[in-house]
Order: sequence, then structure tokens, then C-alpha cells
Amino acid sequence: MRRILIVCTGNTCRSPMAESMLKDLAARNGKTLEVRSAGVAAVSGLPVSPHAMQALKKRNLSVPGPSTMLSAEDIEWADLILTLTTGHKRAILERHPQAVSKTFTLKEYAMRGEAAMDDVAEAERLYSEWQMRQALGQDLTEAERARLFELQRRIPDFDIADPFGGPLAFYEQCADEIEDALLTVVEKIDGETEKKD
Repeated sequence: MRRILIVCTGNTCRSPMAESMLKDLAARNGKTLEVRSAGVAAVSGLPVSPHAMQALKKRNLSVPGPSTMLSAEDIEWADLILTLTTGHKRAILERHPQAVSKTFTLKEYAMRGEAAMDDVAEAERLYSEWQMRQALGQDLTEAERARLFELQRRIPDFDIADPFGGPLAFYEQCADEIEDALLTVVEKIDGETEKKD
């Protein structure tokens, strides 16, 4: 059974919606997944926000339990960690660098294998090179800087905006965005599972 951890900030809006949606998609597609959610800055024990609850009920989905603060045990438990923003991913990897091979933003994981991901890899390489050179008192060449800026314009946004405190319509939009990415994720998980079997 594949164990998937979904992470956002407070674990009261985006990650609980994603948890419930992924559980439902897995069940409807006959997939055996164990799904949990947590927050990088959560206060454990808070209920799912009322608007997130409404967005789930509108889709006839169950509402997950109270919020959970992300722990080292959660990181160890998960086979795959999906974050709602690049900031969440960075926070996890700063504290748990050993999780680098299994941590992705939700949208990043959904796009794996697409041409845009080649741009992401190149941009990450250039950023690393830039940081290394800065440490040595050097800089990127003009051509490298131009290429980096070009890549920044082309790379898609991997973040799902936080609806916290917004109107119900914002939560609905967020839920639609999450669901769209999860549909692709379920297909990719299927393909990866088949390859491992």
C-alpha cells in the first residue's frame, strides 16, 4: 500500500481538502492508498475550516479529522509527500533533507515527465550554480543570467493559493485546482505502481 502525505501550512484548508479528494479518487479507481495530511505550521487539534468543509460536502466527500502538526514520524511514514506550495516543500527539505527524493509540490508531481520539467531542472541547476559562485564572490555570465530569467518566465506556478479567510468561492476555486492536479497524480501513481510490480 502506497502511503501519501499531503502538506500545507495550517492543515485546516488545502491539505484536508486534498486528503479527502485523494482518498475518494483512490477508492473510486480501486487503488489502495493510505493518505494523511499535516501542516508545517499547524496547531494540532483545530477543525477543518467551515468553507473547506462546505467545499468538501458539496462534492459529497468526507471531512478529515482535526489538524496535525507535521512531524519527523510523518516524514518517515510517507512514501510520497505532496505539498501545496514550493514554500512548504522548501520547509520540509530544510528540516528533513533525507526526504528530497519523495517530496514534490502537488502540481510538480502532476507535471512530472512533461517538457516544462526540463526547464525546472535547468533553472534549479542555474540557481545552484549562482549560489555557489556567489559564495566564491563570482557571478553568472550575462548569457546564464538571461537564460535564467527566460526560464523563470516559462516555468509554471507550482503553488496552490491559500484560501484561508477568503470567501467560499475562493475555497471552491482552490478545491477545483487541487482536484484537477489529483486526477493526474492518481494516473501517475498507477503507472509507477505498475512499473514496480
